Amino acid sequence: MKLTILLQRTRTLVLAALGTLLAACSGLIPAPTGTPPSILATETPSATIVWFPATDTPTLFPTRAVTPTLDYHPGLGSLIFSDSFDQPSLWDTSTAGAASAVVARNRLVLTVNGPGPLSILSLRSQPVLGDFYALVSVDVSLCGGQDQFGMLFRAAPGGNYYRFTINCNGQVRLERSRSGSRLPLQNWQSTGDAPVGAPAQLTIGVWAAGTELRFFLNDHYQFAMRDPVFSRGTLGFFAYASGTVPVTVSFSDLEVYAVSIIPEGGYMPPTSTP
Repeated sequence: MKLTILLQRTRTLVLAALGTLLAACSGLIPAPTGTPPSILATETPSATIVWFPATDTPTLFPTRAVTPTLDYHPGLGSLIFSDSFDQPSLWDTSTAGAASAVVARNRLVLTVNGPGPLSILSLRSQPVLGDFYALVSVDVSLCGGQDQFGMLFRAAPGGNYYRFTINCNGQVRLERSRSGSRLPLQNWQSTGDAPVGAPAQLTIGVWAAGTELRFFLNDHYQFAMRDPVFSRGTLGFFAYASGTVPVTVSFSDLEVYAVSIIPEGGYMPPTSTP
């Protein structure tokens, strides 16, 4: 009995001593407080490689419509004839009075020396032409103001012809002479291709197909006209002095081409300049 009580007391003392020892040691290690700090990454992650990058979509612009080029002298055929003005017998010539028409040195020279208004013209005797395209080089030596020169075509006896007229104020005009009475079909219009004064050089072109007539200076389209009165005739040239100043104009290198393949109803004149 006494031994049992002694063992219990000894156990109690040992447990008390161990508790005291543990309490003393617990003050040496602080208890953790709060949430432990997180570990921050110090390295930057590698960039992702894009093997097929997107490209910019180009801006699409509307396609410009292509306007067909107008044919200002369609149906041109082969050369009918050329004239180097080496055969005076083919032309009307005159040296009398105040005006003269002379074929010399491969030129047809028209001169008006007397006071105007006064004109001189020279017609070629052959061939008689219907549809054609005629070109001639012009050298203007003396000319000014309302002085004039130009080409006659579809000319016939009795003062019948068309006359493409250029003046020295930079203007062009189309006239029809019927039995010697002239009527303007296209009144004066200004153009940068006509000379203003002299000296000057230019090329005159006339395209005729049926009732349609087209006119050119330096191969630049000027205007078109339809007229049914004259269908055939010869070619010629003229000069006109409006006042007291002499006029001298020479023509050279005449070429005449055929015009064919005229559609039914004819060609429509161009509606714009080149």
